[in-house]
Amino acid sequence: MTASRARIEKSATAFRSIGEAASELGVETHVIRYWESKFPRDVRPVKRSDGRRLFRPQDVEALRAIQILVHEHGMTLKGAKALIAEQGLAAVLSGEATLGAGAPAGTSPARDLQETVAKAFGAAADAALSDTRRQRLEGALGELTDIKARIDEALRRRAA
Repeated sequence: MTASRARIEKSATAFRSIGEAASELGVETHVIRYWESKFPRDVRPVKRSDGRRLFRPQDVEALRAIQILVHEHGMTLKGAKALIAEQGLAAVLSGEATLGAGAPAGTSPARDLQETVAKAFGAAADAALSDTRRQRLEGALGELTDIKARIDEALRRRAA
């Protein structure tokens, strides 16, 4: 690609090559090809006679929704496919999609509790703590982290 061609900004309605879509999303092209095979209802690029894919804006939005669910929320592709089919791409992109037991995407009671304990532990670390108290706090934090991991795994299995 020449330097002058790299500086040209495409409009939001322009079709994207697979490289441009990958660059825009921050993933590799093989990931997009794989997602295309797993989400044929949502990602349907136009294929030229020479086999090159041209992604429409709605294809890029679908890929972005998949990326949010898989990379940011840690869902499986099967779970992401079910969530998109159930709630739609718009809900995922707007952050209104619910994961698991009706919690909005990005929130988790276990994660909130873990953050609260971590903040308390961090504040307590600033103050002089006895070794016994520090060990008790570290043990509690470890148990909460384990509980959070179990809850997250249960939610992933339920979404899948």
